[in-house]
Amino acid sequence: MASNTLDASMQGIRSVWGPLGDTVVAGCQRHLADLLRAPATEDWLAALHREAPANKEVYRDPAHGFVLLAHSEYAGLHRPPHDHGRAWVIYAIQQGEIEMRTYARVENTDGSVGLVKRDSTVMRPGQVQVYLPGDIHDTRCMKGPALLFRFTERDLKKEDKDEHRVKRYVEKDGVWTFGTP
Repeated sequence: MASNTLDASMQGIRSVWGPLGDTVVAGCQRHLADLLRAPATEDWLAALHREAPANKEVYRDPAHGFVLLAHSEYAGLHRPPHDHGRAWVIYAIQQGEIEMRTYARVENTDGSVGLVKRDSTVMRPGQVQVYLPGDIHDTRCMKGPALLFRFTERDLKKEDKDEHRVKRYVEKDGVWTFGTP
């Protein structure tokens, strides 16, 4: 039996877990939306607001490997365009406002790789957003302090540091491009 909203939400995600598909993604979105409605008086959430961690692992599922991270962000913080390799993620906004922009990767005539902005969404408290494997996006905190949760279906540290599957983009002469500055 769940003792708080965090436990109930993670238990709910475990109950719908399986291979990537519509049902799994919708179930995870639903349970993360439930998490966002947790009373600020619950110990785990009160601690996050008090500590305001830049990056904190809140939950790691021992059987399925999914991870829930909390990020406290200040207004103006920008995380440049990136993807999450083979992983899919769900962002859930508990406090503040975060702009999330999506991009398409394009190959230029000279063979270089660049990005074209597709869309921009300002996420507000209570909203969740899914990014599937290979989706390129960036984030910018528009109103802080923001508290957002990032649910990842696998350990992104391993995906990035060990397997080098995460792609990051840099701005050169006003154009987003793949590689280092």
